Amino acid sequence: MLRCVSLRIVLAFVISSNLVVGPTLLSAQQAPTDVPSLTIRANTRLVTVDVVVTDKKGQPITSLKSEDFMIEENGKKQRVTVFVPPGVANQQPTESLPPGLLSNRPEYISGGGPLTVLVLDVANSPFKDQAYARSQMLKYVVEHAQTGQPMAILALTTQLQVLQQFTSDPNVLLSAIKKYKPSEQPNQPNLPRPITGGSGGGVGGQGGGALDASIAQATSRLDDFQNIQVGAELERRTLITIEAMRSLARMLGGLQGRKNVVWLAADLPFDLIPENRNVSEAELAADLPSIQQKSGGVIASGAQASEQRMLHGPEIKAAEAGLAAASIAVYPVDIRGLVSGTEFERDDAANRQMMSISAKSITRVSSVTDSQETMREIASETGGKAYVNQNEIKDGVAMAVADEKASYTLGYYPENKKWDGKYRSIKIKVSHGDTQVRHRKGYFAIDPTEEKDRKDDQDVAAALQINGPATQVMFKAQAQPTGPGKMRVVFLVDAHSLSAEDSKGGKRLNVTLYATVYDSAGKRLGQSGTKVDRPFDDKTYQQVLDKGMLVPIDMDLPAGGTEVRLAVLDNKTGFIGTVTGPVGQ
Repeated sequence: MLRCVSLRIVLAFVISSNLVVGPTLLSAQQAPTDVPSLTIRANTRLVTVDVVVTDKKGQPITSLKSEDFMIEENGKKQRVTVFVPPGVANQQPTESLPPGLLSNRPEYISGGGPLTVLVLDVANSPFKDQAYARSQMLKYVVEHAQTGQPMAILALTTQLQVLQQFTSDPNVLLSAIKKYKPSEQPNQPNLPRPITGGSGGGVGGQGGGALDASIAQATSRLDDFQNIQVGAELERRTLITIEAMRSLARMLGGLQGRKNVVWLAADLPFDLIPENRNVSEAELAADLPSIQQKSGGVIASGAQASEQRMLHGPEIKAAEAGLAAASIAVYPVDIRGLVSGTEFERDDAANRQMMSISAKSITRVSSVTDSQETMREIASETGGKAYVNQNEIKDGVAMAVADEKASYTLGYYPENKKWDGKYRSIKIKVSHGDTQVRHRKGYFAIDPTEEKDRKDDQDVAAALQINGPATQVMFKAQAQPTGPGKMRVVFLVDAHSLSAEDSKGGKRLNVTLYATVYDSAGKRLGQSGTKVDRPFDDKTYQQVLDKGMLVPIDMDLPAGGTEVRLAVLDNKTGFIGTVTGPVGQ
């Protein structure tokens, strides 16, 4: 049960003697440094866009200045206020965490240099394709062992799993990939066996017409039944993928600079083209030249991926906003390799009649062409690039990593101050010869402090299930036993990562802190929490910014408890920070 902290909440700059747990207690001198964030924050309204600029041969152009860029939002020019050239972001070196402390701060988890995340998507990929993707991932690490760029390895089954946190050590990456074994898609429906017999004159050549009608009726019913099953499977994959995108935003949101997420999958169940996009058909065709003769209207109404987007519009909209706020560019890689798109076609009518009902249903759900177009759309909306119809999957990974050499970060404060949740298109031009420019196409102007129907408790629970830290709210912590069956957890929260609301008494912070104990088998044994909801006068708030906010939780330590999972929730924005570690490390 959560307890309300009184107005005498303990701050890092007034540590009272009754809170001291030992000489390694977090102190004012250990408070986190002020590292400015380049993400969309509710209290700054800063919009950042990562822009990849190359010449016509695809070679990076790295000599551009701020004045070489022009940004338009919904057709109106914006003033560039933040400019970070290639090679500058993410240069903070990795630090070793002091003994006894836990933290989700970037200097302890991300390493220096551009960040790349490989996601092996089991939920949207057959077994045979997973095996091929895994072999290509191994091949990439072997051939690019000397890049020195931090990389993390994740797998998506029913939820995201962190196979390896960020590291530039190729041996560690190889070990993580080798340990992971491909598996069948989780919870896939057990479809009935297809009817493979031919139509014709019936048993002994008697009653052909009636039997044909009976077979046709049975086939139609079985077809309908399997369509329902396939629809349920598509729904399941959609929900899993939406939550995976939200989890990525939580995990990467507090880390600096562009994050390249290489999404290895055989299919993606929805696209990200907004229904209320402020772009013309001509602009859409220019942005997605691979569409060729298909108009935006056709795409929006024809593909099953678009139908899923419309069915789950609010959830996908929130997921897309999270990707944008976290500066995540998605690089979908089709792990089916070189495909023709005609795998289910037959040369004659008789063979088409004999095609399994399962194959027909799956074909209707997602053809090869449609699924690859969905990958291109997701890449275009997030500023990445799709890699399809190629057998060397490792080259798709290398393509994403290489983009960092040509990536600029631009930031601006929108002229339109009304954050109404609507989609805003972004266009960037470069006044420098003949260049190719790629960036995300827009964002939803969502004010996270105004979002309704948020399920914060569920989001915290989901974040704690992932075996990797969420970084939207940053903190250090210590968890140590204080006596038989007792434990004290002390949080030092970086107030720069919290939203502050103007109030009569100064700046109001509204934060909930959670501490959960698990056993060695991953079973939850107990939980406690506390809430901070109060204003701080200007002087005190500045001290909180400078030194951090220290909050203790005293709780029971259940027998067998070996692991503690901690979370900090900004109740105003829904942003979350988490960390996991041993009890009494």
